[in-house]
Amino acid sequence: MSLTITITKTPGDGIVFTPSPLAELGQMLHVLSEPGHHPGLRDWVAATTVQLPPYLADRLYEADFLWRSTRSDILMPAQPQATLSEELDLLDKLDDEAFVSAALEIACAADYGRSRTSPLTHDAERKRARELAAARGPRQAAFADRLLSDPQSVRVWLRRLFEDCEAAFFCENWLRLRPHLAADARHKADLLRHHGLAEAISAVSSALSLNAESTCIVVDKLRDGVVAGAEHGLIFVPTHFGRPHLIVSHAHDGRPALQYPATAPGLAQTASLEITQRRLEALAHPTRMRMCRALARGPHTTGELASIIGLTPPEISRHLAILKNAEFLTTRRRGRYALHELDLAVVSRLGSDFLEGVLR
Repeated sequence: MSLTITITKTPGDGIVFTPSPLAELGQMLHVLSEPGHHPGLRDWVAATTVQLPPYLADRLYEADFLWRSTRSDILMPAQPQATLSEELDLLDKLDDEAFVSAALEIACAADYGRSRTSPLTHDAERKRARELAAARGPRQAAFADRLLSDPQSVRVWLRRLFEDCEAAFFCENWLRLRPHLAADARHKADLLRHHGLAEAISAVSSALSLNAESTCIVVDKLRDGVVAGAEHGLIFVPTHFGRPHLIVSHAHDGRPALQYPATAPGLAQTASLEITQRRLEALAHPTRMRMCRALARGPHTTGELASIIGLTPPEISRHLAILKNAEFLTTRRRGRYALHELDLAVVSRLGSDFLEGVLR
């Protein structure tokens, strides 16, 4: 399954790599509300939660459906700026219909190209927004109702909430992260300029690829969909706190935006869902599991494995081929013998690859 972003009409200079403070704040809020998605940030969550003023923690809980499961579109600026204040100023310039539509667009639609209508003026969209909020809890439902009935006061409330987050924890983290995110964006932009789009998106994530005709960017996700609007441009936003999520959304002027985990030293690229499934299926057979136990202890020839497992060499060869196709094995030759060994680095990443793949 995949999302496709059509780029046939995207202008040559319309693909932009840039960090966004508001998008990164949205990811921090998500991490605070769903720490299980981000085990590597457990210490940060604990330290930040302890320091949160009680009144701020309470307000964050009230509005958390905007960033808990998916990210509200207001958290992905159409025109990323250098500071959070500048991006909040752009939000203030949206009229109520556009703001409420963006704020309550919190679930990935099966059809990304569907017509966007305002919950303020269309009953079906209003009902959908209320149901999505109510599924998160009664306080979240009450918040959505207030946004629908008095958008102006809730807009002021949300801006104050984000500004309080900036003072409480965001500013310090953003000052530390911004140079790294800016460097990552510059690197990807240089790849695009000097080596082309295929090279650039390959560096962004192993979950991205160009189709054969170079007319679409294909995003490996858990649902199918078509992302429209790239004729106005396409924004790539690096994130530190967003790993492992790969988020595709619509900015307020119709431009799609894709938020991706910035490259981190020492972290391998996440395997695609297809490769992860292939690896899990390879391990599902008891004979191959026994072979892995032997190969984990050191290199073995096909004949040695046949003797250990109690099968013929041709039977062992068939199982070896499946393990090789799953990229579990390394093989080197010593004279006329081929020595097979389990790639322990690949095995150690299997659990995290699965988790990151399904959370992507």
